[in-house]
Amino acid sequence: MNGGYAVGAFNTTNMETTRAIIEAAKELKSPVIIQITEKTMEYAGGRQIFNIVKNCAELYAPEIPVGIHLDHGKSFDICKKCVEIGFNSVMIDGSRKNFSDNVSVTKNVVEYCHEKGVDVQGELGSVPYIGEMEAGEVDWDLYMTKPEEAAEFVAQTGVDALAVAIGNAHGFVKERKEPDYERLSKIREKVSVPLILHGASDWENGRVKEAVARGICCFNVDTATRVAFVNSIIKTVHKKDEIAFDIRKILGDAQEEVKKTVQKKMIDFCSAGKCSISNHSKNEETHTLKTDEIGEE
Repeated sequence: MNGGYAVGAFNTTNMETTRAIIEAAKELKSPVIIQITEKTMEYAGGRQIFNIVKNCAELYAPEIPVGIHLDHGKSFDICKKCVEIGFNSVMIDGSRKNFSDNVSVTKNVVEYCHEKGVDVQGELGSVPYIGEMEAGEVDWDLYMTKPEEAAEFVAQTGVDALAVAIGNAHGFVKERKEPDYERLSKIREKVSVPLILHGASDWENGRVKEAVARGICCFNVDTATRVAFVNSIIKTVHKKDEIAFDIRKILGDAQEEVKKTVQKKMIDFCSAGKCSISNHSKNEETHTLKTDEIGEE
């Protein structure tokens, strides 16, 4: 189903990160998804950050398939707002709710979005954040996606993609020692929609290859690019010369470091070279990446 590779979904917060992601995709000829969170919309302005992404994609890489996606939307209202702005796809994250409530809110979003031609990603299971888990041993079975529930969830909601939990975690939360690959295989057997893995910033070749082989079509990356951006800024501003006061130099260096990080991930995900430049005219508006194109040859 996934053609032996996965698409990277990278979060952005500003113009520099957006440029870095798009330039990485252009240079490697890789399809890409650029994600925006509610907090980023509050920080940068929803329409403004959306248009930064859209304009950068259309101006600098019109031949590259670029999806613009709401990451971890927590309510129907934020999903509706993103649809009105022009997002290609949205995620409704009801994973902290009980199963029936998660189904209910997700189904409502799906019904609204499908009328507008927008894809929806749901989440089942729990991919923890810092502050949600205490130190020490974790009973991961309480957090991970149940294959039988996954099948029921997809059938009841009609989601176009499903984010799953197999021991992965957001940010700097300690993950399960070994991802539950068998669980992932069972989920893949029971559902036909693309499977998404969040918290993939620290996933390297071995884990990526195994996850893709068992059905993952898309990896979400945020922490890795943030670390690259911030570390670059710290390094530049510590220089004892006029460069340390040139905002263009500071942010330009950070953009370049993010681009390197994104390119490494694209190579790890084997998405480099997967979009055919000849299929897209440079005069056309950006070819938007839809859920049913994730992982296609």
